[in-house]
Amino acid sequence: MATPRTPSVPFLRRPARLLAVLTAALLGALLLAPPPADAAVRELRNGDSGRAVAALQEQLLDLGYWLDGADGEFGPHTAQAVLALQKAAGIDRDGVVGPDTRAALADGVRPSATSSGDALEIDLERQLLLVVSGGEVEYTLNTSTGSGRPYLGSDGSERIAVTPTGTYTVFRQVSGWDPGPYGALYAPMYFNGGIAVHGYPSVPAQPASHGCARVSLSAMDWLREEGHIAVGTTVVVR
Repeated sequence: MATPRTPSVPFLRRPARLLAVLTAALLGALLLAPPPADAAVRELRNGDSGRAVAALQEQLLDLGYWLDGADGEFGPHTAQAVLALQKAAGIDRDGVVGPDTRAALADGVRPSATSSGDALEIDLERQLLLVVSGGEVEYTLNTSTGSGRPYLGSDGSERIAVTPTGTYTVFRQVSGWDPGPYGALYAPMYFNGGIAVHGYPSVPAQPASHGCARVSLSAMDWLREEGHIAVGTTVVVR
């Protein structure tokens, strides 16, 4: 009587080939699988990079929050734009993109203007600088204005660091760094005595200046180069 033959199973005789096929199938499944549930909600902060950061930057740009492009790198300019969004939304100003900041992005939070024409508006309560065109906010930047703290003036008298409200006109500009009694100001545009919109290395979330409106160095260059601020520009402090 003939002995039954075991069916030929080529994969069993070729374990390396079987392993390769299984590995390819597993990799394909992983690539096709949706991202982890927490990928879309994880916090983003200074130093992060990748597609999630690029998507964040595109959203900020679409809403008019100034930064220097969507390169997928969460650097100081993106942090400044996130702070501006958080200020506009009235949420914690920490520069970190968490649930509340994502909600503000999804809601399309944008500040509104009070000017009916073209102007720069400085919103003291929310610490925002608004580029207004035809009564509409075109761009929003983080700013830091008068701290409200006392300091000694150059004449030795005690003063309070405030940014006075009112409507003014830029009357003088200085290119580069302008030395002054309280430190050098970058590319200042003076609109009220010694008070200017100017660039500064530090633009915190809270009021911190002697009375000027600080923006980042790159933002100041952009404001001037794009003609958003010049001698004759109306500045509304409110």
